[in-house]
Amino acid sequence: MAEKNWQEGSMLPIAVQALVCLTSAVAPSRAYANGFVSPNQLADVDPILVWEALIGGVVVCAFLVAIALWIHSAQRRSNRSQLRRNAFISSAMNNLNQGVVMTDAQQRVIFCNDRYLEIYGLARSDLWTGMTGCDILGLRRKRGVLGVSDDEFYEKAASPNGLVTELSDGRAILVKYFVLPNGGSVATHLDVSEQRALSRQLASTKQFLETVLDNVPACVAAKNIEDGRYIFANRAYEHFWGFSRGQVVGKNARELFGPKSADSIEATDRAALMAPGGQYRNEFEVEVDAARRKVASIRIVVRNESNKPQFLLIVFEDITDRQSLSMELESTKKFLELVVDNIPVALIVEQVKDGRYLLANRSAETILNRRREEATGLTASDIFNAKEAKLIIARDEAAIKKRGMITEEHPISTKDGLRLFLTRRATVLNDSGEPQYLIKTHEDVTNRRQTESRMAHMAYHDGLTDLPNRAAFLQALTQMIEACEGTDEEFAVLCVDLDGLKEVNDVFGHALGDKLLIEVAQRLQDTARGGLVARLSGDEFGLIIDGKQPDAGLALAQQLDEALAPEFHIDGRAVRAGITTGMSVFPHNGPDGASLLANAGAALFRAKQKSRGTISLYQPEMDQQIRDRRVLHQDLSKAIKNGELSLAFQPQGVARNSVAESEIIGFEALARWQHPVRGQVSPAEFIPIAEESGLIVEMGEWILREVCREAASWPKPMQVAVNLSPAQFMHGDVVGLVHSILIETGLAPGRLELEITEGVLIEDFDRGLALLRRLKSLGVRISMDDFGSGYSSLSYLQAFPFDKIKIDRAFIMNLGRNPQSAAIVRAVIDLGHGLEMSIIAEGVETLDQLAFLAKEGCDGVQGYLLGKPLPIGKYADLVGRGEAMELALKTG
Repeated sequence: MAEKNWQEGSMLPIAVQALVCLTSAVAPSRAYANGFVSPNQLADVDPILVWEALIGGVVVCAFLVAIALWIHSAQRRSNRSQLRRNAFISSAMNNLNQGVVMTDAQQRVIFCNDRYLEIYGLARSDLWTGMTGCDILGLRRKRGVLGVSDDEFYEKAASPNGLVTELSDGRAILVKYFVLPNGGSVATHLDVSEQRALSRQLASTKQFLETVLDNVPACVAAKNIEDGRYIFANRAYEHFWGFSRGQVVGKNARELFGPKSADSIEATDRAALMAPGGQYRNEFEVEVDAARRKVASIRIVVRNESNKPQFLLIVFEDITDRQSLSMELESTKKFLELVVDNIPVALIVEQVKDGRYLLANRSAETILNRRREEATGLTASDIFNAKEAKLIIARDEAAIKKRGMITEEHPISTKDGLRLFLTRRATVLNDSGEPQYLIKTHEDVTNRRQTESRMAHMAYHDGLTDLPNRAAFLQALTQMIEACEGTDEEFAVLCVDLDGLKEVNDVFGHALGDKLLIEVAQRLQDTARGGLVARLSGDEFGLIIDGKQPDAGLALAQQLDEALAPEFHIDGRAVRAGITTGMSVFPHNGPDGASLLANAGAALFRAKQKSRGTISLYQPEMDQQIRDRRVLHQDLSKAIKNGELSLAFQPQGVARNSVAESEIIGFEALARWQHPVRGQVSPAEFIPIAEESGLIVEMGEWILREVCREAASWPKPMQVAVNLSPAQFMHGDVVGLVHSILIETGLAPGRLELEITEGVLIEDFDRGLALLRRLKSLGVRISMDDFGSGYSSLSYLQAFPFDKIKIDRAFIMNLGRNPQSAAIVRAVIDLGHGLEMSIIAEGVETLDQLAFLAKEGCDGVQGYLLGKPLPIGKYADLVGRGEAMELALKTG
């Protein structure tokens, strides 16, 4: 050893001596060559010195070569270490259940794991060097797996809740986007289809599962086996230990933890290295913030390409609190029962190998027709009759064979009778990948399906009379035309106007008028004898009658008149009502449903002009009515320019048991027209003309500007609602208009509420939906007006998060008299609240209606009971102008 140390210690002097010797050897030669040394003198040089010089030169060269080789070897080791680390990280990332995409500061994609490609159906060959984040979004959009813009993607994905995109195959992907301190980014893509599917049906279960997942974090770390230094730690690890990632990486357990914790960690590491299979599970105690915590860990030995242990992957969780809970519970089974008993659906766990029930919650007792304790250990054959058991077993076997989720609806006999259940079957596999358990949930959807059926019926039927509405009538007309085209068959379209309804409403009230409409509808149906009868508007009905025309149509019109001639006895009162009828005939009076209905309406208009109670057949000269409407259209155009239009405001209040308690929170602005010759023109007359002619765009701009200017001047910041026509969405920049008016008038966006009907979405669903989203982004509120009066498709409520739903007055007027109306109103309120939308009811005119709405949890009311549409000066006190005037007089 001394000799070795000496050699190492004297290497540099030897090199120096060699250089000196080499110099000494070269110097005489040069001297001789230059004539300074004679041959005789050269002969006197000692040969030993020459050899020392040569040996020294060789040593120096060898030393320099050794240094070069040592540097090259160090570089290769560093490169291999980096490659191994990259391989480890890539392997870990590719085995995540989330897709991951990383970009550098220039937004170039530097990493994309396999899960990401699998989620969106991409291949590695689709990616290219230098590809940016926007490029990969463009690729997804081209493939049809991205339906938002780049800006919307990054904005929503960076939000706390992330962005959820739904793919064409029904999968839902949760995307979260994080900007890294170095300017780069990380985006995670998690398939949450199953969770979202469950959340729609099991709201309480979803909340429970999310809470459990959010409170059971796993700590992950990795260390180098060679020196025990950490090379990776996740956020849960940081939170558990109270270290930042920068403090952990590059250090070993002794440098980070106390002696006891370090001893436990090192002992566990050694056990993992010696464990067969490269995995080791154990529980041990560590000291965290001067407290002893117990953790359950699994350590996995990661090997390199030479199958030699290189890294140690550690996954652990804090089980201190779990063990405390386990001490209070007698068994895991009792703990599970405690949890599942709070799920508002029936849950049954079945053992696959013998079909025996292992677990059933309290809700399952309804299906099992026995206590859950009695069902444990039994099979379907033991519980149900042979026919039901055979069907249940077949469904169970199908789910087990599929090894996935199977959802179906089917009736089940219960102690409450036959009920419709939504059943989900999910197979749980064991460690070997074989089916071990079958989890079944049964949700009673009988009431929900009945409500949906009522809502679907409501979309095509009148809420008061339960007759088909205008939309259903036009649909039936189209079908009738298709059936008669190319044949000699004819049919007639009758427009029947109920005479005297206004007088009945004025004398006896709207309640009795509504009952009269119901009785009239019944007599019309009885007389039509199977022909289609529909309610087209307030007092107008439509009928379709086939047969030889116009004889069959005129005969039916006469029969209808005779059927309605007898008095109606309603609430002890004798009421009379007649009808006026207009008729058009297919194919002579129109090629399509709209033309036939319009021409029948023109004939009705002529009949009203002639004499109430008459029948008029459409004639081409009736186009004079169209000319009259054109005159009214011209007058309306001038009225907009001449300032003949004005605004009326109707209060909206909170639904309470009395008017005094119903605090006024806002107003709906309504247009009024004072014609210089005709006087006050009804909105029901000039609004349709404005919409048909396109004047509604110009009129709507004036109304919106005046309303915002007026509301901005109120001392009290109350809300104001304005109706927008579908024509305003189809023509012009409605979003830009609203934005500019808000800036111009200074009205806070949150005070403005825009009311739309389903017509906005019927014309062009995608465009209408996009415009509504842009309007909502301005900060204004969007409400669905006249819900239930037309199509009012539930898909609209699902597609767009409306702030408010307005229930049509036709349903409110019938409250207390028609159980169906009460059920529909109650269903709409529940539906709106389930969608986190507020509900306001229109047409509230009685205290009973107000009390019913308050009891059912309706958010707001509007109607004559609170106030009529009047100039805002009539409501000066409500908007704070009265107080402002008094203050001005006092300080004046």
